[in-house]
Amino acid sequence: MANNIRKLGILIALTAVVLLAIALLALSYSEVGAIDEIWSGGLALSAYDFSAVPQSVAEDAARLASELFDESGEKYRDFVNQLLATYVEAEDKDFIVVFNSGGWGWTLVEKSPSWCSILTGIESELDSLGYESLMLNYRRTSETVWGCINEFVEATIQYPSKARDLAYRMEFLTDHLPDLRVIVTGESNGTVISDSAMHILRDNPNVYSIQTGSPFWHEPVMLERTLLLNSNGMTPDSFSEGDIPTMIWASLKGLFGLAPPEENPGRVLYFLWAPGHDYRWQYPEVCSQIENFLGENFGIKGQ
Repeated sequence: MANNIRKLGILIALTAVVLLAIALLALSYSEVGAIDEIWSGGLALSAYDFSAVPQSVAEDAARLASELFDESGEKYRDFVNQLLATYVEAEDKDFIVVFNSGGWGWTLVEKSPSWCSILTGIESELDSLGYESLMLNYRRTSETVWGCINEFVEATIQYPSKARDLAYRMEFLTDHLPDLRVIVTGESNGTVISDSAMHILRDNPNVYSIQTGSPFWHEPVMLERTLLLNSNGMTPDSFSEGDIPTMIWASLKGLFGLAPPEENPGRVLYFLWAPGHDYRWQYPEVCSQIENFLGENFGIKGQ
């Protein structure tokens, strides 16, 4: 008996060591998030002629990149190019709106019908207020094994490096385009990185955030200049409320085809059903709260 206990203890210790090693490797594995214009099919903003970019802007992009990546590496050059490309695209805009997906963080908004409708609504509302906006995807994770492991570890500790990557991009733009305003948006897991980035940018009055369906385990730390919706006004969000029994029951019904068509179709990671974890511009509560947030913070251009 004692011998078996000793073997079990050794096994647990070895498992803990392996998991710790994987976590440390995941944290040391740095990624360059990809940023692209929404509805471009995921074509990253990186291939531009930067000859017209002011030297001071180019130098600042290089400085920021050097704080995140080795100056001799491809990731450094990629980050610099993305910063400058976004700067070029945003020069004549009043707003940029940056979307952070849920799940693993690589989903394009085109594949998220709910937030596709919300971003279309935000763009239309800003247009009605007289503003020109640029809508962007921010994909924080590559579709690789190490990308998934890194995303999991980062998510458990509130995205220290990925939030800094995102925050640096927003700070860079508002520093060099002082009339530009930024709205960082996020759904589900994407609210965590949005909240963390907003905390880093807490002293930047030009950055705002709109978030939906925050995970039940995450306690928001930055609510100033942030609209957080944890209810769509129709069905309680079982994921945000941590209503595990409801999610399990809904998932079992979905698995066996017993869910009625009218049941709220929210999901987590594609396989876990989460009633209420679904936010669309067509829902009156979602639409009205976002419209009020935009109107109260920005008003009609020129007034």
